[in-house]
Amino acid sequence: MATTNRSDRGGGPASALLSTVADAVAPGRVVAREASHLARELLQISLGSSSVAPAKGDWRFADPAWNENPVYRRIGQAYLSFTGSMDRLVDEVEKSGKDSDQARFAVTLLTSAVAPTNFLLGNPAAIKRTFETGGRNLARGLRNWAGDLRHNGGMPSMADPEALQVGRDLALTPGAVVERDEVAELIQYTPATDSVRARPVLVVPPPIGRFYFLDLRPGRSFIEYSVARGLQTFLLSWRNPGQEHGDWDLDAYAARVLQAIDAIRDITGSDDVNTIGFCAGGIIATGVLNHLTATRDARIHSASFAVTMLDFSQRAPIQAFSNARLLSFTRARSRRAGVVAARDMGAAFTLMRPNDLIWNYWVNNYLMGQKPPVFDVLSWNADGTNLPAALHLQFLDLFETNALCQPGTMKVLNTPVDLSTIKVPTFATGGMTDHLTPWKGCYRTTQLLSGPMTFVLSNSGHIQSLVNPPGNPKASYYTGRQPGQDTDEWLTTATKHTGSWWEAWADWITPHSGAEQPAPRSLGSPTFEPMTAAPGDYVRRAPGL
Repeated sequence: MATTNRSDRGGGPASALLSTVADAVAPGRVVAREASHLARELLQISLGSSSVAPAKGDWRFADPAWNENPVYRRIGQAYLSFTGSMDRLVDEVEKSGKDSDQARFAVTLLTSAVAPTNFLLGNPAAIKRTFETGGRNLARGLRNWAGDLRHNGGMPSMADPEALQVGRDLALTPGAVVERDEVAELIQYTPATDSVRARPVLVVPPPIGRFYFLDLRPGRSFIEYSVARGLQTFLLSWRNPGQEHGDWDLDAYAARVLQAIDAIRDITGSDDVNTIGFCAGGIIATGVLNHLTATRDARIHSASFAVTMLDFSQRAPIQAFSNARLLSFTRARSRRAGVVAARDMGAAFTLMRPNDLIWNYWVNNYLMGQKPPVFDVLSWNADGTNLPAALHLQFLDLFETNALCQPGTMKVLNTPVDLSTIKVPTFATGGMTDHLTPWKGCYRTTQLLSGPMTFVLSNSGHIQSLVNPPGNPKASYYTGRQPGQDTDEWLTTATKHTGSWWEAWADWITPHSGAEQPAPRSLGSPTFEPMTAAPGDYVRRAPGL
């Protein structure tokens, strides 16, 4: 029986986080200096001589009243001065050599929550809306709040769950499930070209969230683009685990990848496959690669990684959750529940961007009295999945000990992990503004593996870099020379391109995909006959079903 510690008995994650922040406070003299600076700035604000202004693009202060009305202008400036002071205090924590991630996280939560725009009287746009509707916006907002309290854990909804449906509006690329077991369905997609490349590609999505962020809508689908480039494309659709699946660990998922590879080889007649792992799916694919390398098995010809971090020593905002007490609490809760619930997983990621992912919808849903916008990415984000306790605990260990980067520290499929032994051709991507897997951490993959390396940097964030179809004039990416140890040097010498990294990936993988051959006239094989039309059953199922 696990020993119960203080963090497990009470207080929860909030107290654990605040404890760490308290341990990292800036020296008293720094606090006094910043308080004096804030007092002077507030005096200037009261006299109307302050130059404090919101950052360009800050949606909270878009209403003209924040510039034209002297009362609102002063309220906004006072708030921005306070947040600036808090940010500088955290900067001092970082300069002192202490870990500032927890402090920055807590300060961001605080300053986001107290923004004047979150309250009716502090939001001129909401006041105008109230006069225009005769208060009906507030009545609708109250109904929205009550609905979220009952059905969304009290968090403001980002999407209407009925607006967009999987199989009707989302995940529409034609294909079929050709193999299924209790862990995942294997989907083969229908070729869109008369000829295809002989060597297929297996897409390994993360076990966190549904796979269809890779197949949102026509024109915004990575899968659709892949088959349009003449690639025989297969994808694993992970089952949404229930409490009874709490023992599924990294070995279970890695073994499922190997099983899928063998089915693909039977269906296509190819001796080997290419893989592309997205986010945590790349970690699973890496474990498989390491095992195959150690056993001298050549079933994977090349490997691609999209926004995947293997080295967790790199600074990342998610390190705000790395406090020892918080990790202890999280481990204990995961063991008891058997799974990490979809709502808890979603809340953790949401809290990392509170202005955009909480208060934006708070204002829209409750103060303005409007429904959440209908948007495919938001619908996918609201359609979360559980994570098995065993896999979750292993991910926490990786996060805390960085075991993937220490040869022999951990095993996958009973094989000691040594990333330097992996020598297949590798393609890796990162997102320049990614807040979950910062691009310099993704770049580190090119230094950990030993084969020929290609790195491409997208100009956007985590999900934006993945849902990144060609043709978007705002999208761009960087390509450069063979990656070396210095990330900044690589970027300085890189070439910027307009468009999507999807194009660079397809151009890279095509030469690794064998000769052209006529596209198959039907899906599956005598051994693996088509079962259910894509997107399959598992993507629609509730936990444990």
